[in-house]
Amino acid sequence: MTLPLHGLRVLDMASLAAGPLAATYLGEFGADVVKLEPPGVGDAIRGWGVQRDGVGVMWKSVARNKRSVTVDLRTPDGQDLARRLAASCDVVIANTRPATLRRWGLDHARLHADNPRLVMLHVTGFGLEGPKAERPGFGTVGEAMSGFAHLTGESGGPPTLPAFMLADGVASLTAAYAVMTALYERDARGGEGRLIDVNLVDPLARLIEQSLLTWDTTGVVPGRMGNRWDISAPRNTYRTADDRWIAMSGSAPTVALRVFRAIGRPDLAEDPDFADPQRRLARAGEVDAVVSEWVGRHTQDEAMAVFEAAEIAAGPVYTVADLVADEQMVAREVFRRVDDEELGSLLVQMPVPRLSGVEPRVDHLGPPLGAHTDEVLAEIGIDDAARADLRARGVI
Repeated sequence: MTLPLHGLRVLDMASLAAGPLAATYLGEFGADVVKLEPPGVGDAIRGWGVQRDGVGVMWKSVARNKRSVTVDLRTPDGQDLARRLAASCDVVIANTRPATLRRWGLDHARLHADNPRLVMLHVTGFGLEGPKAERPGFGTVGEAMSGFAHLTGESGGPPTLPAFMLADGVASLTAAYAVMTALYERDARGGEGRLIDVNLVDPLARLIEQSLLTWDTTGVVPGRMGNRWDISAPRNTYRTADDRWIAMSGSAPTVALRVFRAIGRPDLAEDPDFADPQRRLARAGEVDAVVSEWVGRHTQDEAMAVFEAAEIAAGPVYTVADLVADEQMVAREVFRRVDDEELGSLLVQMPVPRLSGVEPRVDHLGPPLGAHTDEVLAEIGIDDAARADLRARGVI
């Protein structure tokens, strides 16, 4: 099958998570993604987290379907190679600080002059303009400064950071749709390429807009409420008799009333203090106590059977092992084991969006460092002798 982005060429010269993840999404739907890495050490994400036989498993997933090319961008010859590669590409992805890219001659102005149709995605900590534009930033900083950490955690407890790359992940999704928007304008509307400015704070801040609206309307700064949320009740996690957990949301008024009836409290569904959404919010603590007491007398399976029969928006709190075993995940083949030349195989999550008649592929997991250097440089006219010279001088 020819995938939707077949023929699209992407130069991924970013590092770590947000930029490379955006490139990964494009590669899953057929784009040819050329990944630039420093010779000898490679992308920093190769060293992240769990290693198997000295190989980082996170790298294996993030670099799926990409071709690895080693180029030292700190050298003039390496910068020239990157410009030549960019001239052959539709999309370039970078996350180096703006002043450094300008010094290297790899900023948008320079690359656009060589390739006016180029779409360039530049992911930074704080954006390409403003007083913090040149400051380094990582996802942790984005999670803190976006307002996310302030809202997360128990009341009275410390701000809480996620144990996964949330800010980078949200930024990468924002970046991927921005790239497709710019490509649509270029190809369907006859435009030129665009510079896309995505940072690690704004996309996550967009998702907690409720806090902004509440503060602007009432003057109140929302704070940490544990698993509650002051827009609906019940909304929490509840411990079961077998020491597991169930999460529940009563965001739709009819669902909240179903909860009361399902747990044997139809009286609350008729009581205006509990039936009316706004009045129920004022008594969220009492609602939680009623639901928690009922759930605590049942196992997770027993409680879920009642909630599912009553069409209540509730779900078990899964570990990763639970998630992989879930019948819905299995039926949809959300996770597949992919063969790998270094690790034998690895269980990875498949591409998330589903397009009718299209099956995005994981052709291979992250390649060994520099596995495609000769192949890719030959495609832009760098012959054997020139590559040998570059390799001898440590440029590639």
